[in-house]
Amino acid sequence: MGSGPGDGTTQSKPAAKVSVLFDADRIAARVAALAKEIAGGVGGDFLVISILKGSFVFSADLIRAMHGEGMHPQIDFITLSSYGEATESSGHVEITRDVTDRIRGRTIMLVDDILESGRTLAFAKTMLLDRAAGEVKVCVFLDKPNKRKVAIEADFVGFECPDEFVVGYGLDYAHYYRELPYVGILESG
Repeated sequence: MGSGPGDGTTQSKPAAKVSVLFDADRIAARVAALAKEIAGGVGGDFLVISILKGSFVFSADLIRAMHGEGMHPQIDFITLSSYGEATESSGHVEITRDVTDRIRGRTIMLVDDILESGRTLAFAKTMLLDRAAGEVKVCVFLDKPNKRKVAIEADFVGFECPDEFVVGYGLDYAHYYRELPYVGILESG
């Protein structure tokens, strides 16, 4: 019988070194600047939809920064999966938890941790538009433009990211490293 999630045992953390790419202070400054950009580009009543699990830390900091800019968005969550425990997307996106708030006619700010292939965000944006959202803006914490497989760009970007496997600040590897207060490059060995 194997050990792991759901069977009452714990898995040991994978052995790896993480080198800092974006430290906590740099992230905080960029999130504050991003909230200012959003305040100038999205007005009125809007709904933030955070794509779980990776964007939960970024989304929390971002909506607090939005509040500091005088914005008062509502927030909902959706869970989409295309990675599992792999380091690359499978290419198939599935909804594992859907939004519960009203979509029809609303301005939506779709928030995700990272834009790589674009499949997950394109799927989510198309789904929301098919559900009659008035407008769907996309905000990502990290963008890897050289990894794009489908045509989608974010309206708001925290940082452009090198083509490395990154963890921390909500991003994970096999459900580990989300707790790191910085973004780092995962180095094996």
